[in-house]
Amino acid sequence: MHELSLIQAVFDIIDDYARQHRFDRVISVKLSCGRLSGVEPSCLRFAFEVQAHGTRAEGAALELAVLPAAVYCFSCARHSTLDHAAAASCPLCRGTEVVLTGGTEELKFIEMEVE
Repeated sequence: MHELSLIQAVFDIIDDYARQHRFDRVISVKLSCGRLSGVEPSCLRFAFEVQAHGTRAEGAALELAVLPAAVYCFSCARHSTLDHAAAASCPLCRGTEVVLTGGTEELKFIEMEVE
């Protein structure tokens, strides 16, 4: 479960900002990742809740935006998103000359609300 180490890195970021900006409580944390990043949202949420216990982020809301997998098709020269990660063809024209252009983004710390 690599989500636990990802959340530990999020808490390291929170701690660094707390030292710099002197806040006591985190209200919400917003993260994003690509659908093909290997991050399991339910595991990430569970790890956040467990790691938050007893910290300034206890009770904070976790918002996770999962970015869609996307491809560019050389056959029809269009960008599109995929419903299934294993799709090897363009969902628009069914062409097989596609390149993955999105959905692999790693976990990103977008913003947090604090008091």
